Formats: sequence, structure tokens, C-alpha cells
Amino acid sequence: MHTRAHVYRAILEGLAYALREGKERTEKRSGVPITDLRVAGGGSQCNAAMQLTADVFGITASRPHLYEASGLGAAMDAAVGVKIHLDFKTVGVDMTHMGERFEPDPKTCQIYDELYHQVYLQMYNRLRPLNQNIR
Repeated sequence: MHTRAHVYRAILEGLAYALREGKERTEKRSGVPITDLRVAGGGSQCNAAMQLTADVFGITASRPHLYEASGLGAAMDAAVGVKIHLDFKTVGVDMTHMGERFEPDPKTCQIYDELYHQVYLQMYNRLRPLNQNIR
């Protein structure tokens, strides 16, 4: 019954849940709330993946105007290094622009949130004995 698309979506959901868990740990340790997401790289070009990310996190997910952000970062470093721009704040304003924004859907968010708390967060402790056997 399940197709490759179902498996691919499950992989994206698992990655998004793991990233959400990391976000929550970072917020807890730093005391600083993360209020929106910036997603770059090849995966950011998939509208479905961007919407899924916004829904799993429950916050807005945005992508930059171009998806190869590492190349842009290198160009920004060079622009500051050769004094085309005075500092990273000004180069950021001049060379970066936000692209499309994906707002979380409240109904989908609620489903993902329930699954996150009732299933995802419970899995690690339940799988611990099996992981120890594998090791």
C-alpha cells in the first residue's frame, strides 16, 4: 500500500522531529526562544518539505532567495575581507534576501504535535534495550 513517496515523507518527518527536538534542547539550554526557521540547501527547494517543516515545528519556515547558502556565505566573507563591505551586518543586508515563507497549518500542527509527544519522544527510551543489543 505504501509507495516511495510515503517512505520519503516518513524520512522527512523523522528528520523534522529530530531537528525540533534539537531546537527545544537549544532553547532550554540557552533560555532563548527560536521563533522562526531559515532553511537552506537543496531540500529547501521542495515546497512540501518546507510546509512539513513549518507544521512539525509549529513556526514559520522561510528559505533564502537562493538555496546555495554556503556559497553565498563564502562570497560574503570575501566581500568583508577585501573591504567591499565594512562588516558582516552590512554585507548581510546588502547580499541576502528572504524568499518564500511557509506558515504552519494549525490542524496539521496539532496532529504533528500529538505524535511528537505521544510517539516520537517516547521512542528513544523504548528502543534503548534494542540499541544496546545491536551495539
